[in-house]
Amino acid sequence: MRLPFFYGWVIIAVTFVSMAIGVNARTAFSLLFPPIITEFGWDRAITAGAFSFGFVVSAIVSPLIGRLMDRAGPRAVMEVGVVLMAGGLLLAPLTSQPWHLYLTIGVLVGAGSVCLGYSGQSLFLPNWFLRRRGLAMGLAFAGVGIGSVTLLPWVQHMIEQSGWRTACTAMGIVLLVVLAPINLLLHKRPEDIGLRPDGDAAPSATSVKPMSNIVDPVWAGTDWTLARALRTARFWWVCVGYFCGLYIWYAVQVHQTKFLLDIGFDSRVGVWALGAVSLLGIPGQIWLGHLSDRIGREWVWAIACLGFAICFAALVALKFWPALPLVYLMVLTQGALGYGLTSVMGPVVLEIFQGKHYGSIFGTIMLAALAGGAAGPWATGLLYDMTGSYTAAFAVGIAVSILSAIAIWQASPGKVRAVAGQMHKLQSNT
Repeated sequence: MRLPFFYGWVIIAVTFVSMAIGVNARTAFSLLFPPIITEFGWDRAITAGAFSFGFVVSAIVSPLIGRLMDRAGPRAVMEVGVVLMAGGLLLAPLTSQPWHLYLTIGVLVGAGSVCLGYSGQSLFLPNWFLRRRGLAMGLAFAGVGIGSVTLLPWVQHMIEQSGWRTACTAMGIVLLVVLAPINLLLHKRPEDIGLRPDGDAAPSATSVKPMSNIVDPVWAGTDWTLARALRTARFWWVCVGYFCGLYIWYAVQVHQTKFLLDIGFDSRVGVWALGAVSLLGIPGQIWLGHLSDRIGREWVWAIACLGFAICFAALVALKFWPALPLVYLMVLTQGALGYGLTSVMGPVVLEIFQGKHYGSIFGTIMLAALAGGAAGPWATGLLYDMTGSYTAAFAVGIAVSILSAIAIWQASPGKVRAVAGQMHKLQSNT
């Protein structure tokens, strides 16, 4: 039966819900972090290391997830993610030793989240849209913001009322009940169900041939296998950019709540800040995704990195002037600007290495990205333990933000394929 609208919007809706629950179930570690430290008295680096170890696991399985996507499609990938992540959350309440936390939150939740999160969704979602690719991904990933203002306060309430173990159990049940059924609606590409990207009609003999968006025909015409991609500078620049991007993202996300508590703010401010960042990410991801379709992916990546750099600078200043205006600045720049990284993460790689091996290439690049996600929380906690302050760690975050922006400019996806808003330049040059 034909739907009265493009099925790609169903894909967006399913992804929206999956991101709202899956990503925030992992983000909730920032709320679990203080009560776990209080209960067990473990060092911050050791405790945060469980979250970081999850990224190590995610990085290891990311290439395998890419291959599974190429062979079995998104349904298989997403359901594997649901089982692993829910299993980790349901087993986490049994924790009594650090290695228990590393096994549940680290191995199981970490491996499952790479399927359900930005990495897994970016393996197939860009296939459904061409002209509005950035906007579509921004809309889908905006689900994280909705989840943050619904799921995270609920988790915090359960922690305060019944403890962190009850919160973990409840999140695991929600994952199984909600996500397992709706992921059956997914398809890898529109052609699999007789459709075309953007919902376009099939071309007829009399229709005008659409203009190509290819800027570099030799590069775009290459059959990019993983082995070929590994031999290019562009591949490694993207790896550097993505490593640094997830480093700064999770360095601040994991530690900001504890930092705000340390400098005198109460837990309500910490929870509000964590949720408001993701809430502001809703318009931020949508707007920056749309903007990337106009001005290019490199520009939007640089804007997002600037947001994180300002965020880290505000955190440094907060130590010396713990005032709410700086908290607002930190939240605004992190959410409205920084979260824009996600709207272009899939398009950057697809527009450089488009082809039947895209899943394997993207999955391997995400190995570097997830390694950055692991390094960020761990290095930030280690620098705190070494210096007794977050100042040096946040200063490192500013430098890493700048490096990430430079790396994606070096990769230059716009020099391979033009976005819709830059097609007029390509046409005039032709």
